[in-house]
Amino acid sequence: MQTVIIVVHLMIVSVLIGTVLLQKSEGGGLGMGGGAGFMSSRGTANLLTRMTAILAVLFFITSLFLSWLAGYDRKPSSIIGSPASQSQPAGGAAPVQPPTSGGVLDTLKKVDEQQQNQPAPSGPQAPRSQ
Repeated sequence: MQTVIIVVHLMIVSVLIGTVLLQKSEGGGLGMGGGAGFMSSRGTANLLTRMTAILAVLFFITSLFLSWLAGYDRKPSSIIGSPASQSQPAGGAAPVQPPTSGGVLDTLKKVDEQQQNQPAPSGPQAPRSQ
């Protein structure tokens, strides 16, 4: 379903780009004159303006539908804690557990305080690999 809507959306986008490029420039910025076409200049302008408006509405409808479709079955998840059903990582490292007391801001404040309590280096230090 989503693939079909994306293909239709891309077709609308390509036709919309072509329709906009076919329109006559108001100020003649590209230096193109109004040559003889298959319709009069007024009829062409009306047709292209109407076609651009219809394609723009279709573009917005497909964009909104794709956005709704992407978020339809999304469930909220936490980025702080790991779920209990997650297995042990491959490297043998223990998974990161959320702090037991306080929140993330309290943990960051403790780390910041520990860094401020360390004495400042006496001179420039060479980078060390960890």
